[in-house]
Amino acid sequence: MTSRIAIAGKCLLAVELMAESLSCEEGLEVVTVASNYQQLMQEVERKNADVVLIDPDRDHGDCVAAVGRIRKTRPACGVALVVDAPTRTFVNQALRAGALSVVPKGAGLRRLVESVRGVASGQLVMDPQLLLAMGRPGGPLSDREADVLRMTAAGASVKEMAGELYLSAGTIRNLASAAIKKLEARNRYDAVRIANERCLI
Repeated sequence: MTSRIAIAGKCLLAVELMAESLSCEEGLEVVTVASNYQQLMQEVERKNADVVLIDPDRDHGDCVAAVGRIRKTRPACGVALVVDAPTRTFVNQALRAGALSVVPKGAGLRRLVESVRGVASGQLVMDPQLLLAMGRPGGPLSDREADVLRMTAAGASVKEMAGELYLSAGTIRNLASAAIKKLEARNRYDAVRIANERCLI
């Protein structure tokens, strides 16, 4: 049985590359590519999609809302998100909205294909490291502190983190300092190393 896939994202090149790659896989058919969520909603209904794959770029708030709308109007349609550096907060929001998979862009094509196939069959498909980090609320780090360290590990600058998390640059620095202190680290990068070793991010 062929799974029908709708893909949406603001970066046309990235979306078309995903569409081309997935179309080469047996049992997967990309039926539409959309550049915005309104167009996506119309196409999902019209093309009877089984899976929606969204590259939210940096518009995460709208992305989570779109997941909720898709799941409400088409409960049988699974949703997967492809994100640069998924934070614990974003993953929690996405799962609560009804997403079945959050795929880090660094995971590679095989992981994406596995996620799409799993979502098509109604399974929750998540990176084990993301689930492990989400399952440790009793750890020393707050959600925001863990987000800052995770984004630091992905190479994000303070300015990029501020935009992604909707916080000021000063708040990002304060969160980083708090994490450094809690983990008894020398700096942000040492804190990332320690947090990784303890499976906190």
